[in-house]
Amino acid sequence: MPNQDNPFLEIAAPWVAGLSPYVPGKPMAELERELGITDAVKLASNENPLGPGPKARAAIAEACGDLGRYPDGGGFALRMALAAHHDVSPSAVTLGNGSNDVLDLIARAFLQPGTESVFSEHAFAVYAISTQAVGARARIAPARDYGHDLEAMAALVNERTRVVWIANPNNPSGTWLDAATLKTFIEALPRTCLVVIDEAYTDYVSEPDFPDATLWLEAHPNLIVTRTFAKVHGLAALRVGYGLSHPKVADLLNRVRQPFNVNALAQAAAVAALDDREHVRASVELNRAGMRQYTEAFARLGLDFIPSVGNFITVDVGRPAGPVNDALLRLGVIVRPVANYGLPNHLRVSIGLEAENARCIAALEQVLDR
Repeated sequence: MPNQDNPFLEIAAPWVAGLSPYVPGKPMAELERELGITDAVKLASNENPLGPGPKARAAIAEACGDLGRYPDGGGFALRMALAAHHDVSPSAVTLGNGSNDVLDLIARAFLQPGTESVFSEHAFAVYAISTQAVGARARIAPARDYGHDLEAMAALVNERTRVVWIANPNNPSGTWLDAATLKTFIEALPRTCLVVIDEAYTDYVSEPDFPDATLWLEAHPNLIVTRTFAKVHGLAALRVGYGLSHPKVADLLNRVRQPFNVNALAQAAAVAALDDREHVRASVELNRAGMRQYTEAFARLGLDFIPSVGNFITVDVGRPAGPVNDALLRLGVIVRPVANYGLPNHLRVSIGLEAENARCIAALEQVLDR
């Protein structure tokens, strides 16, 4: 019998028909329109509350003068800047419409029906979506203390494994892996298996033994490192990220990359942002202060939380988080429920400005006290 909800399911690839789309954080305008409120605060999508730095803003303004032209499809200036920044060959760089785009390119280039990818419980949702979207099988390892259990992940690797996904720091838990542990894991993987280290939040980490996986690229040709300008650089709206890998891996990724996938404003802003160390420093300091603000408040409220080195913190509200989230929305505070990550009693809260954090804490206290 034809499906009454969507008759086109019958002609779609079966793995696509079974996909659940990624659900982003609720936009402020949508919440205000639905509830008839104003002055909402959004702490749901791990954005930098400072936005872009002054150098990026100036570059965007200058680039606006030529919007009638297509962007540089090869992203020459940005690839050269990234190559110099990381001391790699420009041929090792793959540009993406956000680092999510690069993750999807990896799946399209290296996964197919009959192959598998491995990732952790409580890992970034895009790993599962990109794997299923190409008909490959996802193997999910149980987490350890909300983070990656590399022994459990290694046990799932077999001759069909083509990609292993690791976020360091992890989203949504904020947990992290030290250099020695992660390097040992990478060295033990077969060369027929790519390992993707997703470093979207690396700029916020100050732990002394936290690794920079880009330094391992020459020794490990099966390693891909992804990063984004959406977080510490504050360019989330422009969607620009990149991958670094062996040039022969990058060649394959660029074969499936869409032409003009990174727009001209994003390319110009990203080049400028790389050179704005003062904005990065200010963003990291603001994040560190906001993290203290939340951890002290959660301790005062008797709430358990997952220690995080990112620009967000995930808190256990001690009850199903859905109704708590709904109540916060009615108070104009947008955070992120993470039941889809296997954490039904948790909310992920992005670090915002001091006043935004204070408003979120007060609203949470009010809701939990009912």
